[in-house]
Amino acid sequence: MSQPEISTSWRSPNVVIIAACLIAMVGFGTRSSFGLYLEPMTTTNGWSREVFALALAIQNLMWGIGVPVAGALSDRFGPTRVIALGAIVYAVGVYGMSISETGSMFYLTGGLLTGIGVAFTAFSLAMAAMAKVVSADRRSFALGLGTAAGSFGQVVFSPLSQGFIASFGWQQALVLQACIAFLLIPLAMVLPKHHGSGAAGAAEQTLRGALGEAMSHRGFVLLTAGFFVCGFHVAFITVHFPAYVKDLGLSASVGAWSLAIIGIFNIAGSFLSGILGQRYSKKNTLSFIYLARAVVICGLMLLPKTPTTIYLFSALMGILWLSTVPLTTGIVAQVFGLRYLATLFGVVFFSHQLGSFLGVWLGGRLYDSSGSYDAMWWAGVVFGVLAAIVHWPINEKPLARLDSQPA
Repeated sequence: MSQPEISTSWRSPNVVIIAACLIAMVGFGTRSSFGLYLEPMTTTNGWSREVFALALAIQNLMWGIGVPVAGALSDRFGPTRVIALGAIVYAVGVYGMSISETGSMFYLTGGLLTGIGVAFTAFSLAMAAMAKVVSADRRSFALGLGTAAGSFGQVVFSPLSQGFIASFGWQQALVLQACIAFLLIPLAMVLPKHHGSGAAGAAEQTLRGALGEAMSHRGFVLLTAGFFVCGFHVAFITVHFPAYVKDLGLSASVGAWSLAIIGIFNIAGSFLSGILGQRYSKKNTLSFIYLARAVVICGLMLLPKTPTTIYLFSALMGILWLSTVPLTTGIVAQVFGLRYLATLFGVVFFSHQLGSFLGVWLGGRLYDSSGSYDAMWWAGVVFGVLAAIVHWPINEKPLARLDSQPA
């Protein structure tokens, strides 16, 4: 693989990887803590859980819509300006959440603006930048490292946000998190300002051609469909799990630490996923991950609901949490090459966010109508089994046009 040109001598691959990991940590960490605000915001403002859930569902949808657009802009102009712009919108949206007094305003700030901000600072943009500065034999590991960094952000921000809420109240806590989002701007300045060619001869392919090629590839369609389930699982648990834990009669700290435990164990899971992706079939590993998620959720539903059970579930789900991301990104890079990686992964990620929208909104809707999350958990089991089946027939062989190009 030919290495992209780096405009300054200090912007080495290792520096780019570190900056990308910090972007993933701050961006994903901030967003992963929003579930902690469900109870205090709904109680203060007199909202139902569906109001809060719909706002975050809109956020997830805008995240999904925005990532392909951000990916295309990043592939065209480089990630620096895209992420810097996203950081500003992100901060404005999170600050707007702190002053939202009506559902409509919360849909605008916490839903629309924050969703766009998350999309334009997405860890997928940072991971695409990482993929373009490492060789093929290190790519899966680098992608696993980037995913693990996002998980570490969850480890840091879940207890940090809970501490902010306990010390300053939920409104001031959101203001502080809005300020933290601005850290993404100097980090984005470290990333390569221009895209790398990815491989010799890739410049001849247009964006429209790349999209048409991907959409006509059966494996890409199956991968996109399967990633819907990942979004359904992750978004539902991120937003509703703290409230679910408190509904069981456990303390709020158990919910906050559960999210942190998910993040801690996802660091190991992401590294392991990256290593397995270098040694074994990526699509078969994905099938195993989704099936294992179904088994873990079954365990949660059948075992006594004690803190030990909650923490055990969090640890096991953490190992499986975002371990899908380096494998999914790796399949896209392996099959289609690097030139339009951010764009093509953005398309796959849009399906993920459709699943996120359904998981967040339906969780709130079913809770308000039944007083329980049980139906959502069992739906997660069914979806996990279906995703395992969908990934099995994917053809992960590189396209013929890549055969003459160095990996």
